[in-house]
Amino acid sequence: MERVVLITGASSGIGEACARHLAKRGYLVYGTSRHPSGEEGLFRMIRMDVDDDRSVASGIAQVLQDAGRLDVIVNNAGFGFAGAIEDTSIEEVRALFETNLFGLLRVCWTVLPRMREQGSGTIVNISSLAGRIGLPYQGLYSATKYAVEGLTEALRMEVRPFGINVVLIEPGDFCTGFTSNRRYTTASKENPAYRERFQRAIKVAESDEMKGSSPERIARVLDRILRERSPKVRYSVGAPSQRMAVVLKKALPGKLFEWVLMKYYKVR
Repeated sequence: MERVVLITGASSGIGEACARHLAKRGYLVYGTSRHPSGEEGLFRMIRMDVDDDRSVASGIAQVLQDAGRLDVIVNNAGFGFAGAIEDTSIEEVRALFETNLFGLLRVCWTVLPRMREQGSGTIVNISSLAGRIGLPYQGLYSATKYAVEGLTEALRMEVRPFGINVVLIEPGDFCTGFTSNRRYTTASKENPAYRERFQRAIKVAESDEMKGSSPERIARVLDRILRERSPKVRYSVGAPSQRMAVVLKKALPGKLFEWVLMKYYKVR
């Protein structure tokens, strides 16, 4: 049976790479975007805003009406955010969590009843290595991904008795539109207290992203996960040095690891 896949945030970057790869592998793929183009290619794009309850319900209902089932959800929609924590307004934090965490939750809440009814399904949540390591001047972005990590671990145990798998993919830095689409706190341009260190740290992050490999690597990992009967809880994807950082965080004394990270991002 042709497996039906829905990928949020599939108009570019990781989402688009995953959608194209799976479509070529024979999956029936639907991608979502707030403003989908009218062209139909390897996969079908539908309108969905993960920040809106009715939009999520309508988009998923459309897939179920067209395909009759929904086997895989890839929660990819989200955006990057940078600025000192002190310089971040509560409105900016709410907007970030609205998409990166609550949007993911809306999709899960909507699809889980159908997956339980089917007795099968896979939910793949796109997290980040920043969900394992708090990054200076990207702390609230890290916070959203830490939340996704904890949510996924718990949800995985809750829905396993219904035949549903829940998995994390943790990308490092990849060359996508993520860099150009990153949002910044308004106060970052005004508060001189953090400005110099903030600019140095973001310059390092952007350099790593622009030198990153193609998101096709992530798509191949996703394809492998979907072919496994019992996938692991998390799969990290990225440069060896970035993946090793997670290992070093566990192995090194906390203050030493903090020193290494601050030196790397030039904020000491």
